[in-house]
Amino acid sequence: MKFDRRHFVGSVFALAALSTAPAFAQTAGRDYTAIVPPQPSEEVGKIEVLEFFSYGCPHCADFNPLLSAWAAKLPADVVLKKVPVTFGRAAWANIARLFYTLEILGESARLEGDVFRAIQNERVNLFDEKTLNEWVAKKGVDAKKFADTFSSFGVQSRVRRADQMAQAYKITGVPALAVDGKYLVGGKDFGEALAITDKLIAKVRSERKK
Repeated sequence: MKFDRRHFVGSVFALAALSTAPAFAQTAGRDYTAIVPPQPSEEVGKIEVLEFFSYGCPHCADFNPLLSAWAAKLPADVVLKKVPVTFGRAAWANIARLFYTLEILGESARLEGDVFRAIQNERVNLFDEKTLNEWVAKKGVDAKKFADTFSSFGVQSRVRRADQMAQAYKITGVPALAVDGKYLVGGKDFGEALAITDKLIAKVRSERKK
């Protein structure tokens, strides 16, 4: 399903309405897809929600503000982690490296919205490494630290691991949300996707108590 900004605005109101609606049962194959085989979580004792995304994806850019607002209200037993995918595209590999570089340098929260806007609205070619280095320097990031980290083995390893995860989770489009390595939500209206994710989090809690 394609999302435009009208869908995004509408999803905000849909989410508000769903937050006061009674609980509903999810149906496998309609509301979510079971991940087979289930994937291990890296967060012991917590319910891990993964967002598979790319800065190069316009739908991910539209989804990001709503997802950030949702994440800010998560209970203590739930953690959201982002996984940048490349789908084998060299250009997307560079912005996946950008994601992990900013994460390592502690700049993700400050610059995430700026990266999306630069690529999707301002049409800055952040897929190009030279342009990318110049852009982050203008944003106040230490140029040498950024360049060294961007080219590091650690960042390259994280990008490879992210691609391996995307394959293991059978990700074919973004944004997509995976809950506890067991359930995949994608291709939905943004508000509906988050409402389903909330219900799946409750489902995982119930399963863990059995």
